[in-house]
Amino acid sequence: MTREEKSQVIQDLTAQLADSSTIYLADISGLDATATSNLRRACFKANVKLAVVKNTLLSKAMEASDKDFGELPEILKGNTSMLIAEVANAPAKVIKEFRKKSDKPLFKGAYVEEAVYVGDDQLDALVNIKSKEELIGDIIMLLQSPAKNVVSALQSGGGKLAGILKTLSEK
Repeated sequence: MTREEKSQVIQDLTAQLADSSTIYLADISGLDATATSNLRRACFKANVKLAVVKNTLLSKAMEASDKDFGELPEILKGNTSMLIAEVANAPAKVIKEFRKKSDKPLFKGAYVEEAVYVGDDQLDALVNIKSKEELIGDIIMLLQSPAKNVVSALQSGGGKLAGILKTLSEK
């Protein structure tokens, strides 16, 4: 690879890092062709982009980026694959589901919404991160709950003022 080609790859990686708020690093070495194909298929279904990267080029792209990747450049040893997604927990779910059948891929670290996670023990925490859509749904449910209680209290009071007051005072 020529110096110009390396420079172009670093620029491309820097652009990908700038455009993504969810970046996972994993080791998929040791997977045979069938398992690798199955992992790529699972990533595609979950809308996760999987790419094998050279550690030195990714490290230089992280340095060139405006983001603070914390300890992530230090864990770039051995084989590294980069998983990029829009949903914060999608790559973690793919890795966890895939590891039910295999001991790979090994989770190295992640950059998720400006937070850095390092080490395979962080995978469960990442799986449990809620997406924006899930959080909005939870907030809507919490906001609807008091309104539903008032409506049901009014309905159970029989529509009479004394019954309504009695029901509301019990609540």
